[in-house]
Amino acid sequence: MPELPEVETVVRTLRPRVVGRAVERVRLIRGDVVRGDRSAAGLLSGARLESIERHGKQLALVGSRGGERRVLVVHLGMSGQLVHAPDASACASLTHVHAMWTLRNDGGDRAGVMWFRDPRRFGGLWAVPSEGALRERWGLLGPDGLGVTGTELRERAGGSRRAVKGALLDQRVVAGVGNIYADEALFRAGVRPRRVCARLTGEEWETLAASIRGVLGRAIEMRGSTLRDYVSGTGEPGRAQLAHEVYGRAGEPCVACGGVLRGGVVAQRTTVWCGACQR
Repeated sequence: MPELPEVETVVRTLRPRVVGRAVERVRLIRGDVVRGDRSAAGLLSGARLESIERHGKQLALVGSRGGERRVLVVHLGMSGQLVHAPDASACASLTHVHAMWTLRNDGGDRAGVMWFRDPRRFGGLWAVPSEGALRERWGLLGPDGLGVTGTELRERAGGSRRAVKGALLDQRVVAGVGNIYADEALFRAGVRPRRVCARLTGEEWETLAASIRGVLGRAIEMRGSTLRDYVSGTGEPGRAQLAHEVYGRAGEPCVACGGVLRGGVVAQRTTVWCGACQR
């Protein structure tokens, strides 16, 4: 499932290609991927795209039309893709393309197309009436993983009896961290995934927050992890999977101590850790 680094890479690769462009036409191929207003206004037809924003694993296209600003939230789910290309021929052979936006620049010339594709349909589009409503929606989530602090983690999870891995997967604790980067951050912090949150010290929460920020930042530099469906906003795979230190490596040597990495299920998710380095 795309996590914060993948969504941030989509935002960064789309921003110079779509912001400032006008949405000339929207083609909605599968209506049930849209929650809320399915009209042209809800899908930003006729609007000028003013910005692309992100919080956690969600991104939002903000458009204006006639002085009114509207927002379309995109959640990639497990297999979603939001891609820009020079013309529609680039996706002619693709299946599961659910929506497409035709763009124009200020001079009236075509500025390519953007499409939303989601083979497994765990993602979707949410039409939001205003930027204020977007803030309310995102206000239900925890702090963004790129800026989370140890104090914030401790305030939101420090009194819990659940495993720290489960807390990191809770988007109300920290937004943007999923199974891949939870394993990676816990390894870097030297914290075992089954540790009870209430038993972590303040210093350990600070170390874990720094590890989260570092792991996510490194993955963004490598344009995200492509394990199956994820591609950037220009259709290119990421390379961060090449740098995974524990995720998906159960039974292989630890990169730090050489011991065999352990695997199991924590918080109902497949989890990998080092029994020596994570205590």
